Amino acid sequence: MVLSVPEERFEDVPDFDYEPQYVDVGGLRMAYVEAGDEADKAEETFLCLHGEPTWSFLYRKMMPTLAERGRVVVPDLIGCGRSDRYEDLDEYSVEMHYDALKTFVEELDLTNVTLVCQDWGGVLGLSLATHEPDRFARIVPMNTGVPDGTQEMSDRWHEFLEMVETAEEFDIGRLVEGGCYRDLSAEEVDAYRAPFPDERYKAAARTFPGLVPTSPDDPGAELMAETQDLLGEWEKPAFVLFGREDPITSHDRDPLRQHIPTATEQPDIWIDEAAHFLQEDAGEEIAEHIVEFVDRTSPSE
Repeated sequence: MVLSVPEERFEDVPDFDYEPQYVDVGGLRMAYVEAGDEADKAEETFLCLHGEPTWSFLYRKMMPTLAERGRVVVPDLIGCGRSDRYEDLDEYSVEMHYDALKTFVEELDLTNVTLVCQDWGGVLGLSLATHEPDRFARIVPMNTGVPDGTQEMSDRWHEFLEMVETAEEFDIGRLVEGGCYRDLSAEEVDAYRAPFPDERYKAAARTFPGLVPTSPDDPGAELMAETQDLLGEWEKPAFVLFGREDPITSHDRDPLRQHIPTATEQPDIWIDEAAHFLQEDAGEEIAEHIVEFVDRTSPSE
């Protein structure tokens, strides 16, 4: 069964007055918001992808600065935010999420894209960028990685997996707050709860951790292995930005930066006082770094 989130759930979301739009990605609607240049005039396009279990609201602090430089497109992954979702957990897979994102980018015909991606937004976005390189000009991986099943998962990750899959009370707002360095307001915590009226709407949030390949034979591992190989051959600009206080992915930062050939050509920057959801902790600072990255890697007039 496919569920749609009632729009009234988002009436009290603070500081996010963007009109939602929708793209059919194969029987489900993928929601997105955008800002900045009109589509037919944009010289630069920023595609901002969130991860588990957030939605486009996560990028609200970055959108104004990026919009001064180009078009900003921020979708909600299937099962997140305003996007439609399957109630059945078995409907979710790496392939489903990847195909939905690919269709979204193709339907909007996004080109000259600077990919800004975090967590699962990075897993999926980096896969798409490396497999569809003609659409992408640059990549900005943040607090993410490309798990191909050969990586070792920490005890903390296994604890997180068990909690997400089995917790009777799965408070997504508190989960997001726990992944931030700074304290969130009650209104911000509620904004992360907004897309989930009840347990039926949480299937994607419940399944994302279990979709991480932990063996090369797992579903999705082949796509991730291909992505790893293609990232190792990436010749366009890449700027790796991680939060220093993220206990989940900070150890992936240096290996990723060394793996992507062009990443070490950019400044070696950590985002201080920022944890897993670094867009919440330091969104304005990160957006400024990204605009500077685009400026210094744009062709000369």
